[in-house]
Amino acid sequence: MPTKTKTKKGRSKNKKTLVIVESPAKAKTIEKYLGHNYHVIASKGHIRDLPKSQMGIDFDNNYKPKYISIRGKGDTIKELKSEAKKAKDVYLASDPDREGEAIAWHIAHALNLDEKAKNRVTFNEVTKDAVKESFKHPRTIDMDTVNAQQARRVLDRIVGYSLSPILWAKVKKGLSAGRVQSVALKLVIDREKEIKNFKPKEYWTIDAEFNKDKETFKSSFYGVDGKKKELPNIDAVKEILAKIDKKKAFSVEKVVTCERRRQPAAPFTTSTMQQEANKRLGYRTRRTMSIAQQLYEGISLGRQGTVGLITYMRTDSKRTSPVAQAEASKFLHEKYGAQYAAKSQRHFKNQEDAQDAHEAIRPTSVYRTPESLKKVLTTEQYRLYKLIWSRFVASEMTPAVYDTVRADIVQNGVVFRTTGSKMKFAGFTKVYDNQQEKNIELPDLNEGDQVKMKKSDNKQHFTLPPARYTEASLVHALEENGVGRPSTYAPTIDTLQRRYYVKLEGRSIVSTELGEIVDGLIEEFFPDITDVDYTARLESDLDSVEDGNKNWVKVVDEYYHPFKKELDKADTQIEKVQIKDEPAGFNCDICGAPMVIKMGRYGKFYACSRFPDCRNTKPIVKKVGVICPKCGKGDVVEKKSKRNRKFYGCSRYPECDFVSWDQPIGRNCPNDGHFLVQKKSKKGLTVLCPNGDYREEPREDK
Repeated sequence: MPTKTKTKKGRSKNKKTLVIVESPAKAKTIEKYLGHNYHVIASKGHIRDLPKSQMGIDFDNNYKPKYISIRGKGDTIKELKSEAKKAKDVYLASDPDREGEAIAWHIAHALNLDEKAKNRVTFNEVTKDAVKESFKHPRTIDMDTVNAQQARRVLDRIVGYSLSPILWAKVKKGLSAGRVQSVALKLVIDREKEIKNFKPKEYWTIDAEFNKDKETFKSSFYGVDGKKKELPNIDAVKEILAKIDKKKAFSVEKVVTCERRRQPAAPFTTSTMQQEANKRLGYRTRRTMSIAQQLYEGISLGRQGTVGLITYMRTDSKRTSPVAQAEASKFLHEKYGAQYAAKSQRHFKNQEDAQDAHEAIRPTSVYRTPESLKKVLTTEQYRLYKLIWSRFVASEMTPAVYDTVRADIVQNGVVFRTTGSKMKFAGFTKVYDNQQEKNIELPDLNEGDQVKMKKSDNKQHFTLPPARYTEASLVHALEENGVGRPSTYAPTIDTLQRRYYVKLEGRSIVSTELGEIVDGLIEEFFPDITDVDYTARLESDLDSVEDGNKNWVKVVDEYYHPFKKELDKADTQIEKVQIKDEPAGFNCDICGAPMVIKMGRYGKFYACSRFPDCRNTKPIVKKVGVICPKCGKGDVVEKKSKRNRKFYGCSRYPECDFVSWDQPIGRNCPNDGHFLVQKKSKKGLTVLCPNGDYREEPREDK
């Protein structure tokens, strides 16, 4: 029987079981699921951490961390202690990952709980069944997982608090460096170097149109005498064209037809979710994780109460539970028919270094379709939930089937090759298609058929440099190289931008001069820090600590001693970097001294050369070459919002308050006289009227 306490009036009152989670939103949801005998409160993340004012590592005592209560968490800790004293039992239900395990351990220390007590519960989804089931199987705190987190935290502190002061002294104050951050910066800068050093290579193509029985189809030059041939210059093109007689027929040879099956993609991991949300929805990684957290912790569904809509969103695994797969199969049979449901449950292969503690990201119930939830979700929540729901459902569907044909069109040994593809069965693409193939239909071609060339077109091309990283492709590169973990990608990219080591141009991540300086110093004096393989090995060692196969202190020791040697060398050999101020080309309007361009935390700006005697500064604005359509006096200039989103305003602000998210082009709409704007798309620049009654065909973006 539960123990009882006496109230002041002599009445008895049952003690409640206390449950501590991380999030206040999740606390409310879980308390409803568990009932009136439970009280659920939130720690609001970590309550203890290393001090900000010092290293906080005892190097002489096995790297023992000096944990202190986090500033501002005093009231939270006081509440936790107060509620724990009144409780019958205390359960720790922080998130089911390394950080969550460490938070549970820190709370246990703060509340003087028995570390060997079975008071730790975890659940992969915030649903009534999952939560109740987890309380049937409490366990002790997993110290191997805690130690893996401690090893990472200690190493990150050692690297960050050792490198940052060097950067402050040698470059400028306010800079920082870290393990994952430095590798990510190096990837961006190496890509920038590839682009700068890239030498375009000329090549040519010959495309042609052929007729068969009044049907026209396209084909491209393949080679000569059955062998593929490159066309490096116009002379090679002329040589091929000289062999062709357009008045004579071509012969159809080597017709190959087959049925091709395309399998669905695996359900989302954290990384693939971040990448697809960036590519399809335009969401930044931090934004994606924030929305996913909301969907995981729970959304109010009216009479149904608050329900977690997706499983835990920090995971490397592509695995999904048999129960979820069975539910998906039942749904597909009911909604689309047996031909669309996979005949057996799928098993997607994880990457070698993936942690398989949690399932892939999936809806907690496929019967909660995106459309059924549209009224209770924000637009952002709906779009991300639909992406997650569709990806998972598609992963349990049958392949898409295509009929394909390939034919060689030959004359005098010159081979043109044509390929066609037609969807035979939609399969998983009925729900989600990550490639969106188009049908390319051909006339009925048989070997020996005679076709005539209608026209040909030869074009000069040049090879293109590698594309700059986007947030999606940088996340992919970090994951592919085994650097960091899903939870680190968003804050890493965010830090690079806040330090102005990189900047966003559209969706492209571009390195700055400051980033190149910092990367150069770290690469020269701390080569291990920027070495992708070195960082990946550390991730593997941390996994071994979590698996109980390595001691965390030894892992830290192995990485610290080589770093210490580099640190001692760098402290004496790095010379102070002088970041020269560029002349601005005009004088200060306060004191008359020349203005210069300085590098600040958020980019470049104009400042008086007499600083600090004169503190006059001005933002650097980019004119777009258009007069303000509102006042007709000022220039339209590019500006940045607080969220770093580009918009356009008048240079005479605040006298003129003109603003536009899209760039005005200096012409007015012929229909209503409103100023026209241009929008970028994959096809080029589209000119349109914001009122929606005028639009011009896209033109090439130059």
